[in-house]
Amino acid sequence: MSEPIQESAAKAVDQYVVIGNPVAHSKSPRIHTRFAAETEQFLQYTTLLAPLDGFVAAVEAFRAAGGRGANVTVPFKLEAFDYATRLTARAQAAGAVNTLMFDGADIIGDNTDGLGLVNDIVRNAAIPLQAKRILLLGAGGAARGALLPLLEQQPAQLIIANRTLSKAQQLAQAAQTEFPDLVVAACSFETVPADCAFDVIINATSASLQDAVPPLPDHVWRARPLAYDMMYGATPTAFLQVAAQHAAQCRDGLGMLVEQAAAAYALWRGVQPATGPVLHELRLEMQVAEGA
Repeated sequence: MSEPIQESAAKAVDQYVVIGNPVAHSKSPRIHTRFAAETEQFLQYTTLLAPLDGFVAAVEAFRAAGGRGANVTVPFKLEAFDYATRLTARAQAAGAVNTLMFDGADIIGDNTDGLGLVNDIVRNAAIPLQAKRILLLGAGGAARGALLPLLEQQPAQLIIANRTLSKAQQLAQAAQTEFPDLVVAACSFETVPADCAFDVIINATSASLQDAVPPLPDHVWRARPLAYDMMYGATPTAFLQVAAQHAAQCRDGLGMLVEQAAAAYALWRGVQPATGPVLHELRLEMQVAEGA
């Protein structure tokens, strides 16, 4: 008589990946593995390096091997948008996809970046955004991804500032059409209105990658706002250094990274993981690395 198949051996492990190029540096496997342990979910999460001209082929091979979902990082978020067969409202508003879920023949595309930003501010920093005055710096992909979740918080005013005014105006007009009862406006960096005391300033530009700061007038810091940089590193970005000089409350994008991962995890697994423990671990690791 044959031996019974052990349940542990017969049970398939659900597979997830983060796809990018480069991707080896990603913290996502660490974050999602931590989420899985916390929520007692049975899965494996790894990195997938896709050729710059081979995103679709890489995802198709992963799906064919039984993959359940994927996070998407640079430079493939626009290709993921086109690849998805069904898009969430967040993904449609962002024009980009950072999360894919495979459901039979359906490929669901979502964008959890903006939700991650909002959750980090509202939950982790304990700063409500309702009825607040927000200055959003940039009009590129990061700003587009943040806009819908920010407006869903019902701020009193949201001003989009960008180097190229026309791009900020296009984004503001689209937002105003979607949210006609909210005050949404656009300006260049240098012409941010002096009569607005901002509660929150969010840097969604790529300036921090060049150790640069958008050329803002000093009056934007008058109310000592929360200064939030979507970028993060072992040391404060140039934007946060300037903000600190103006006595602003400073926060980098590490919490956004963890929160957007949690939103993707909840989409895949139907359970919301706690983000505090893994965020605390990552922050401590960065501090240790900085002091080494």
